[in-house]
Amino acid sequence: MSSKTKIIVLHVKELIYTGIFAVLGILFIVLLIIMFLPKEEKRETMSTVTQTTENTYIPGVYTTSLILNDNVVEIEVTVDEKNINSIRLINLDEAVAAMYPLIQPCFEDLSDQIITSQSLDGVTYPDDSKYTSMILLDAITSSLNKALENEGDTESE
Repeated sequence: MSSKTKIIVLHVKELIYTGIFAVLGILFIVLLIIMFLPKEEKRETMSTVTQTTENTYIPGVYTTSLILNDNVVEIEVTVDEKNINSIRLINLDEAVAAMYPLIQPCFEDLSDQIITSQSLDGVTYPDDSKYTSMILLDAITSSLNKALENEGDTESE
């Protein structure tokens, strides 16, 4: 019998380090997979106006107030049963227009897009006036949501 016996010397310290690094490597890979997989998000942040395809409004004039530097600027939306007829800025002071020079052109662009498409879907705005446009679009959305509700403040023209 000529069997050769092989002796393997294992250091416990090295086994522990190898095990710890293997576990950390596996956790790192799992973390990367979780971070970079696309997530399915439910888009419930859309406004009530954009969720309905055929909007039926309560005819009237609906306003939402914006406070800009202690001055009140109102956004007035006029609707009939099926259409958005007009969107206007009310009480835009010259001082506010001078301090916020993008407010008037942004508002005109947004109102033209909304009246043309009769929807808030697909409204675009330039990157250089992103925040001004978002504030104005939120106020317009708020006014249109009042037109969809039964308890909206209605003013007659």
